[in-house]
Amino acid sequence: MITRVRSELTRYLRTETVGGALLLVAAAVALIWVNSPWGASYQTMVDAHLDIPALHLDLTLADWSKDGLLAIFFFVAGLELKREFAVGELRDPKRAALPIIAAVGGVITPAVIASVVGHGVPGMDKGWAIPVATDIAFALAILAMTGSRIPTSARVFLLSLAVVDDLLAIILIAVLFTASLSLLWLAAALACCGAWALAQKLRLHTPLFYLPVALVCWYALHEAGIHPTLAGVALGLLTRVRKDPGESIAPATHLEHVVQPISAGFCVPLFALFASGVPLDSAVFGSLFTDRLSLAIILGLLLGKTTGIFGVSWLVIKLGWAKRPAGLEYRDMFALSVLGAIGFTVSLLVAELALADVGDDAVDLAKAAVLVTSMAASLIGSALLLRRGRVHQARRDADQLPQGEGSTK
Repeated sequence: MITRVRSELTRYLRTETVGGALLLVAAAVALIWVNSPWGASYQTMVDAHLDIPALHLDLTLADWSKDGLLAIFFFVAGLELKREFAVGELRDPKRAALPIIAAVGGVITPAVIASVVGHGVPGMDKGWAIPVATDIAFALAILAMTGSRIPTSARVFLLSLAVVDDLLAIILIAVLFTASLSLLWLAAALACCGAWALAQKLRLHTPLFYLPVALVCWYALHEAGIHPTLAGVALGLLTRVRKDPGESIAPATHLEHVVQPISAGFCVPLFALFASGVPLDSAVFGSLFTDRLSLAIILGLLLGKTTGIFGVSWLVIKLGWAKRPAGLEYRDMFALSVLGAIGFTVSLLVAELALADVGDDAVDLAKAAVLVTSMAASLIGSALLLRRGRVHQARRDADQLPQGEGSTK
């Protein structure tokens, strides 16, 4: 019975709706906690240190959540990337053209808007990257809850878009937040990646090999000066996605089934708990729509992501460079583009990395801007999807009506 319950729980945690709901609950708990009379205890928890002296690791719990737990989230993202490019929708250049080009537009446009609006603001030399990423779990959860009546090609388009979007965000993190580089430790990390790839080629299956290699790779990147979450992406991309004739399941699929519930049910919600605790006092509210830092993030996310994704998609379809997803109309694609403005997990991470030297007030303001904009995008996107769902359902009902009348005569 325990095995059956555990199996049902992990299956439940694999669904986008549950992962997104846990993310929202964790963020809400953090916001309520930090703004309650017990807010000091929240800050004490966030700043508490969990040190490993033997490895010279001196990190707060908040640092462990963004450097350690998010590495597992990025590992799942790497597995999804590899699967989409190898055997998924992105393996076909014609099908991949639209979400890839749309993702590029959805990264460049908010970056340009944030750079222009926030020009000269302290921290915006790297802070322009805050609004460039779409949160896969959050966006797909909203789509699953409110877009069930629109064609299934909507999920394929949004997932492919978000996967490419995450890849571009990962590249930006690697480029922008590598201050000093230790070539020796980088070589050690590359050796771990090589060992992982070789073990995959030799069809080695034991976790007693892979888990230590993953931990050493994470530590080596941390010591090399590169954000250690990139270890998760690299190892995910090096995992085999095609099964051999004698295998029942491919290694990447197996790992995703095992790790994804851990990521969705524990790692990402816990990161949200540590990252979303923003004091919402009068100073934050007063600056949210007047300070150029927060305006750069709000306009970059809500305006930049929406217009970048939809505008580029419309243009390349009109030019004949790509085809519109089957069953989707431009209004459906606009609703999905609004969901692309949900920048939660990666945006919060980039805000902490980009504004760490500016001060806690700037970090809190940036986080508040991300949270408010993501909630606005989710509400607007939900309303649009519900409306489009009613339109599609009405058409399906109309198509079935003549057949039903004919059968009764």
